Amino acid sequence: MSGGRGGSADGGRRRSSGGASSRPAQSRPAQPRIAPARIVAVEVLEAVRADEAYANLLLPTRIRRAGLDRADAAFATELTYGTLRMQGFYDRVIELAANRPASAIDPAVLDVLRLGAHQLLATRVATHAAVNEQVELARRVAPKAAGFANAVLRTISRTSPEEWRELVAEGASSEDARLGAVTSHPEWIVRALRTALDHEGRADEIEQLLDADNASPRVNLAVLPGLDVDTADIEGLEPDPFSPIGAVAADPIAAAERSGGRIRVQDEGSQLAALALTRARPVESGEHWLDLCAGPGGKTAVLAAEALAGGAVLAANETVPARAELVRNAIVGVPLDVEVHVGDGRELDLEALGAPGGFDRILLDAPCTGLGALRRRPEARWRKAPADVAELTKLQGQLFDSAFAALAPGGILAYVTCSPHTAETHGTLAAALRRAGDAAEQLDTRSVIDGVSRHPLDLAGAPETVQLWPHRHGTDAMFIALVRKRA
Repeated sequence: MSGGRGGSADGGRRRSSGGASSRPAQSRPAQPRIAPARIVAVEVLEAVRADEAYANLLLPTRIRRAGLDRADAAFATELTYGTLRMQGFYDRVIELAANRPASAIDPAVLDVLRLGAHQLLATRVATHAAVNEQVELARRVAPKAAGFANAVLRTISRTSPEEWRELVAEGASSEDARLGAVTSHPEWIVRALRTALDHEGRADEIEQLLDADNASPRVNLAVLPGLDVDTADIEGLEPDPFSPIGAVAADPIAAAERSGGRIRVQDEGSQLAALALTRARPVESGEHWLDLCAGPGGKTAVLAAEALAGGAVLAANETVPARAELVRNAIVGVPLDVEVHVGDGRELDLEALGAPGGFDRILLDAPCTGLGALRRRPEARWRKAPADVAELTKLQGQLFDSAFAALAPGGILAYVTCSPHTAETHGTLAAALRRAGDAAEQLDTRSVIDGVSRHPLDLAGAPETVQLWPHRHGTDAMFIALVRKRA
């Protein structure tokens, strides 16, 4: 491929069509226009790379700031998330096309090339538009790199996506390495996901799961229960298949923004995780509930609505002050006085939290690798490493012990992770149960979820735990386990 970069032919045309150099400066053509959606996308990619920003938080802000209409906003979203999901694959394609390692390319130029590769290999964008506008973007971030960007992108455009997959897969040392290369997952994540599937006897579904990670998820809504929510004028509103409070709509963002906080964007699996705790048994008035690791507050909002309906008292705890503020914002639509505390979840002050006798229900949505939400937060796959798992499982165990100790006799703890990694799910849970000894009793979580769900879920494994999957349930890969403290 080194002989097929093709930059010189285009460069020659550009020089010949550029006109005489004697043209007066004031009559030179204006700088070529770049679609605003592409500018937004490359700015978000840069922030994700350079500042470790979260695309799901930053992109909506940049879209509003740029004043994009619905079509352009959708284009910017596809460009951003599609590029982040397939970044590993695109980097390898770029390396082959440029005949140099990605690490040797200026990072800002690499962002532009990744964005171009996505348009050329995974969208219906016309080749000339993808190449020309990306070259102009490259010219903006590094003027001397425009020719290089043009040559690399034209080389990429001459080979089909299928052929690129074959080239990228060549030389893979193992099947997991091959799958990781072509589906843009680090090899260690492929192994972890295969192990998690194998725990249910479904290891042969690994390719389906990896493909689901790279598919654009629908924007899902939670219509908070028990509140005065007018849904009559929401276009295309349809109920979710599983969550009794979940729905989709033609314009979900607008529906959420107009609701005054009573309708929220939230994955269906997250809704089921919160409802598993609130509906594990009938609510008695005066119960005390705690959302231990509450930020950013989506599940807190569901708990608050359920607590309001049942006459329960809810407190929330979050370690990071900025995330605690997100929790406060998340619950504005629920007319319930929820105390949001800032503190280390491993050192709970029950008196300060308003439950000196302990809590009747605690949600522990534990910090984790986030491997269950890679389709929504694709940059997470490039930020985590195997070494992170050991630190996280230690923290998860400490938080579990703290939460279990804070339960009143007979109280229920929901241990939840947005990761199917077996060390974070069954491993953390089993170790915590050993430490708790006879004081802990696992509940039939599957029966609770089945009782909550609108339709039966295809679940596997022991009934004490529930593992949801993107490729099976269309949800994030949430793990849910209910544990009762014996009286």
